Amino acid sequence: MLETGIKAPEFALHDKEGKEVSLSDFLGKRVVLYFYPKDNTPGCTRQACAFAKNFQKFKDRNVVVIGISKDSVASHQKFAEKYELPFVLLSDPDLKAIQAYDVWKEKKLYGKVSMGVVRTTYVIDAQGMIEKVMPKVKPDTNAEEVLEYLDGKK
Repeated sequence: MLETGIKAPEFALHDKEGKEVSLSDFLGKRVVLYFYPKDNTPGCTRQACAFAKNFQKFKDRNVVVIGISKDSVASHQKFAEKYELPFVLLSDPDLKAIQAYDVWKEKKLYGKVSMGVVRTTYVIDAQGMIEKVMPKVKPDTNAEEVLEYLDGKK
């Protein structure tokens, strides 16, 4: 995991429309950057829908929400359409941002070991510095916890 107080690693990835998006595009705004394992899986869908449900609250706070997984642009487009996700989804098939943010880890499931994305959320301040790290977040409570943090409650 990266630590608070350091410069957030820059990236340039493609969004669900295939447009290149960089972290530096959002300088001047706080960014919630959440990494998740896979589109259309139960936990990732619940997490994305919770961010969508609270999207206006993030917007009211002038906060940008970005979800990143290694899924393709086409997968993100279908995922966003199916669940009406209003925020930015970025495709990272080469694991550039995923590895830069240190969320590609060994995972164990039913005794099987594999590599994958550990669900992690970063809050990045308006100057591009990591303000908060939330490792191993729960899909159902992540969006609310981020809002509580942004409001100074956590």
